[in-house]
Amino acid sequence: MTVFTNHQIVLTAIGEDRPGIVSELTQLVSDCHCNIIDSRIAILGNEFTFIMLLAGDMSAISRIEHTLPTKGMELGLLTMMKRTASHVACEFCAGYTLEYTGIDTPGTLSKVTRFFADNHISICSLKSDTYEENDELKMRCELEFNIPVEVDIDHFKVSFEDLSRSLNVDYIFRRIR
Repeated sequence: MTVFTNHQIVLTAIGEDRPGIVSELTQLVSDCHCNIIDSRIAILGNEFTFIMLLAGDMSAISRIEHTLPTKGMELGLLTMMKRTASHVACEFCAGYTLEYTGIDTPGTLSKVTRFFADNHISICSLKSDTYEENDELKMRCELEFNIPVEVDIDHFKVSFEDLSRSLNVDYIFRRIR
């Protein structure tokens, strides 16, 4: 076990997008002697969003907790932090992505995510957006998920087929692991 696995913290920063913001935040992490274990960046509207999972010893985690609020204010960022522990993965039989597209209809994503919850399947990642095509507003979504060993994948796929028809979306499942 390395010193970086002792303690972990999730850090989120949101603010107006501009060049150099990622550099400023990653330099702060480095200066606090933390290691970036995982991260995601998204631009939503004109806002920059950066989520990082950091690891370090107790001193490094405390340093980032005390330094980030001031640095965030200097950079005009809204920041949040939460201590966490290493993820304990459940036993699964396969990993998949689901991509679906259709006419943008309110409630579609909610119904799809409810379907996953009702089938006891956790979503690992999700990306959705809208775009114009032939003067229509369309939606697209990509989810990554793992199928727990106790879930019947064939029944899951058949049930999703029924849901996709009711939502009028086209979809593709891809096995990724």
